[in-house]
Amino acid sequence: MSLTPAQLVLSLELALMVVGLCLLGRHLWRGRTHATPAPALALWPIALPDFFLFLLCVFGGAVLATIVSTAVLNHLALSQAYRMILAGAGFQLGMLGGCLGFGFTQRGARAHRQPRQGFFGPGLVTFCISVPLLAGLGLGWLALLDWLHIAYDRQSLVDLFAHAESPRQLALLLTLAVVLAPLTEELVFRAGLFRYFHRRLPRWLALLVPALLFGASHMNLASLPQLVLLGVIFSLAYERTGNIAVPMFAHALFNLHTVAIVLSGVDL
Repeated sequence: MSLTPAQLVLSLELALMVVGLCLLGRHLWRGRTHATPAPALALWPIALPDFFLFLLCVFGGAVLATIVSTAVLNHLALSQAYRMILAGAGFQLGMLGGCLGFGFTQRGARAHRQPRQGFFGPGLVTFCISVPLLAGLGLGWLALLDWLHIAYDRQSLVDLFAHAESPRQLALLLTLAVVLAPLTEELVFRAGLFRYFHRRLPRWLALLVPALLFGASHMNLASLPQLVLLGVIFSLAYERTGNIAVPMFAHALFNLHTVAIVLSGVDL
């Protein structure tokens, strides 16, 4: 008997969770039976004024890009969905431009140029481990919100995917979610915020602060704890490997995984 599309998606999701739990168990077991390797991530050698300059470049670039994109969009006859997509892309490009502009002017600031190993394997393992952890946390969090009678909505980007108007719009959404957002957000929150706080703050606080800001930046109550945990997982992967491409790849896989579930029509 052949599986229905919904059954196939659920089967694949279950298999992915089993793989993720096995990898997590293997990682925890090795941590107990082997010496913990030293973090590959070195101290980011910039002064506090330079770090504030980094923040100014990033968020100043985002504000400037938002102003420009809003002015341009006001003169174009586009649907509300296209306006939201292009406005989001403008915001991301503004932050990315700020990151790159700061990196080009500060020789010691290029945190993203520290590859220690290949990114494909570690990124894939990071993604797989994150899936069951976030699924369990998400179920518990939504159950708590329901129990407290607190209303919540899905992220606007998820709704855009679910109601894409055309293949071209879907392609733009995929580019934004799977390419631009992982690249920009990992440079800002991991290669920027986490790397500066790493070795300057207690480790738990260095992990938590960028993750909280990462989760809050998505402005969605239903996914807040999951995104905070995801931010911590990405920071741990970056700390362990010293290669910003690892969390970038894991982030892209996670977003692609979410998109695939949304497009399948299965409500997980």
